[in-house]
Amino acid sequence: MASRGLGRGLGALIPEGTPSDARIPQTDVPIDRIVPNPYQPRTYMNEDALLELAESIKIHGIIQPILVTQERGDDGQPIYQIIAGERRFRAARTAGLTRVPVTIRQSTPQELLEIAIIENVQRADLSPLEEASAYLRLLDEFHLTQAEVSVRVGKSRTAIGNIVRLATLSPEIQAALASGEITEGHARALLGVTNIPIRQQLFLRAIDDHLNVRQTERIVREALTKQPPSPEPIDGGRMPPSPTFSEWERQSLETNIQRALGTKVAVKRNAKGAGSLTIHFYSDEELEGVLERLGVREV
Repeated sequence: MASRGLGRGLGALIPEGTPSDARIPQTDVPIDRIVPNPYQPRTYMNEDALLELAESIKIHGIIQPILVTQERGDDGQPIYQIIAGERRFRAARTAGLTRVPVTIRQSTPQELLEIAIIENVQRADLSPLEEASAYLRLLDEFHLTQAEVSVRVGKSRTAIGNIVRLATLSPEIQAALASGEITEGHARALLGVTNIPIRQQLFLRAIDDHLNVRQTERIVREALTKQPPSPEPIDGGRMPPSPTFSEWERQSLETNIQRALGTKVAVKRNAKGAGSLTIHFYSDEELEGVLERLGVREV
């Protein structure tokens, strides 16, 4: 997976130039006052690895403090929401620790997600689909463009675009990718086929014939050179009506267009093939970005 600038790491989101003990206080806090990061992109953690870390923590303690943001709980006492270090937190809880060292930093919800992504990507802890889902949250919930996500997480814009496209695959293909039945290379090859039924056929063939990535790429190239001819006109030159979008096809098309334009879109289409495409924007700057990607100059 192509990457760029991952060495920027958390330093890209935690400015230098101010003494860390003044800007970001460190202390020990009760472990039962710590809560997980709701924006944590990582959905799976290896239990055996957690147990190993717990045993190490029993002996050596937590070497690197957990990065948290402090809030006020319903009982009026402080609670600490994890920004980075959820694996250390889980292992410490398993090890039976009652207090853990933390570094406190006030963060916005967007920063909570950005830092969690960077930490996990740097450690290669995210699966391709978890990484795609995390970037989609930055794009959709916080209305960032792919270029802005690229700057924040230290990956090229092309890499971001390639990863988020995995989320446009059918649930069946995503499930196969998540389970390891196919690899990210297989999934990328299948993305080259925009015809959903043909893509599904090639996916099943790759599974049934146990094709490797190179073999899958070959059958994709063969399929692309055998596209069906355009339908013949009927009734005095009119084209046959296009079928209504399935819900999956509509969502897939919307996602592809959103990734290309960097903003939310809505697609509607009827049985005759007519429809509409609505492009949303949330600021003058975002509108300028959309127009630029469309090659349109403002008048």
